[in-house]
Amino acid sequence: MRHRDHMQTALGLAARGLGNVWPNPAVGCVLVKDGRTVGRGWTGVGGRPHAETEALERAGSDAKGATAYVTLEPCGHQGETPPCTDALIEAGVGKVIAAIEDPDPRVSGKGAKALQDAGIETEFGLCLDEARRLNAGFFARIESGRPMVTLKFATTLDGKIATHAGESKWITGEAARAEAHNLRASHDAILIGAQTAVADNPDLRCRLPGLENRSPVRIVIDPRLRVPLIHRLVAGAVDQPTWFITRHDVDSGRRKAFQDCGVQLIEAKAKDGHFDLGFILGLLAKKGITRLLVEGGSHTAASFLRQRVVDRVEWFRAPSVIGNDGLGASAPFGIEALSDMPGFRLTAVRTVGTDLLETYDFQT
Repeated sequence: MRHRDHMQTALGLAARGLGNVWPNPAVGCVLVKDGRTVGRGWTGVGGRPHAETEALERAGSDAKGATAYVTLEPCGHQGETPPCTDALIEAGVGKVIAAIEDPDPRVSGKGAKALQDAGIETEFGLCLDEARRLNAGFFARIESGRPMVTLKFATTLDGKIATHAGESKWITGEAARAEAHNLRASHDAILIGAQTAVADNPDLRCRLPGLENRSPVRIVIDPRLRVPLIHRLVAGAVDQPTWFITRHDVDSGRRKAFQDCGVQLIEAKAKDGHFDLGFILGLLAKKGITRLLVEGGSHTAASFLRQRVVDRVEWFRAPSVIGNDGLGASAPFGIEALSDMPGFRLTAVRTVGTDLLETYDFQT
């Protein structure tokens, strides 16, 4: 039982890095000796320092003979920093319990072998499902070549995001809106469509006190660069990474104006008026993004659902009803038979202020 408790603690530490460590995984490490925690660590900003080296530094000489609980297989290759396996071996830990094997081919199995070759007992599988879920974005980027996609909704009980006149502020309460900013802080990037950008003029930063520096990369799908240059997303691109996904043949003058404002342009080809989101997600993965939060309007939501690239849904549901003349959470996207519907599995429900937050994972 205590083994699980220590790994759960390590998973909690690892979660601190979500949205802040890409393209690296968020890892936690707990060192335990004689029943006492002697060191704790988690992945630093941008992936450095690693969780294991942080925990070892805090433990000092107490690391000798300790058991290391690590949420992901320790790295055994030379990157920007020395291998964590070397640090664990040098510190003299007696045992390593890792939740899950690292899918990165540079690491996978090699870290465990290095530890075992040094005479350190190594185990895998404790809290494996929780560890994989925690780093679902990292696993998706390595295994599928794209980030994990989280689609966020904030609706009434009947699934409406605005009245027929377009009024939408605020359907959910203050606590739910704060939790939505927590979602931003735990994702590497946030994406909306040009229509939402023009209508709402959002800045898409995390505005929770103390977490302002955890704002994600801001991404706008804008094929023709029609968002005004005075828009907050464009004007603020100098101090907050902002990427616009646009057509490869967009007007050159418009292109230069955006780039002069600090916006990074990502070119993609459109087919039948739609971007291939799988291709775009592949480009984002190559730029290091592991966790993408989609906050776009109903048309953007429909595009992601139509192309079956949504991995998780975070649905904030307010205890109110607008009626059928309100704007739905998703625009139509061509479902003619029930068998064609994308399916999701409910994984969590909790109360946030006066609202509900339901979490769904894509049902394969």
